[in-house]
Amino acid sequence: MKYKNIVFDFNGTIINDVDLCINLLNEMLVMKNHQEVRREDYFDIFTFPIIEYYKKAGFDFVGYTFEELATYFINKYQTASYEVNLYDNVIDLFRLLRNKGINLYILSASQKENLMKQVIHFNIDKYFNDVLGIDNIYAKSKLDIAKAYFIEHDINSKDTLFIGDTLHDYEVSKELGCDCILMSLGHQSKKVLSKSNNMILDSYKELIDYLCLD
Repeated sequence: MKYKNIVFDFNGTIINDVDLCINLLNEMLVMKNHQEVRREDYFDIFTFPIIEYYKKAGFDFVGYTFEELATYFINKYQTASYEVNLYDNVIDLFRLLRNKGINLYILSASQKENLMKQVIHFNIDKYFNDVLGIDNIYAKSKLDIAKAYFIEHDINSKDTLFIGDTLHDYEVSKELGCDCILMSLGHQSKKVLSKSNNMILDSYKELIDYLCLD
């Protein structure tokens, strides 16, 4: 095992909140008299920063603000997120990695307090050395948080693997100097992810096999 550290994105990487996010998006679109987004189109329009994804979805911000939408979303999302599922075999992956002595981290564009509540709810906090989130609900880049944390804790990016489900995760990994594996389980389509020319896997069983953990 060449890696000492593995950093996981959370939404769409550890928890399968895709349908929840699509449902809330369409609820907000209808609320603002816009056309709903088809499920099959969602995976091609989702992006970061979130405001750009909202624009692609059809919000024009006439008579309402992005901040209002973000607040509405989080207020609805947080409680509902406790009812979604973890991805198949992801717990097995965590156990195998910890048994190998690998340091595990979560890095998310979610607000830190909300993120910790989710991690504790799903009983996965015991697997992670630390959980990193942002200090607001507007889901901007998590890159600065990761850079500062790597410096403060003397984490060598060459010993670190980043696992996520979006091009933004790939971009963050490249800025940090980490290897990256993208999972096609989450919020962006495989077609979108393929723009990275990076490794893409379809399941955590594949990832366990790739890392030679079983």
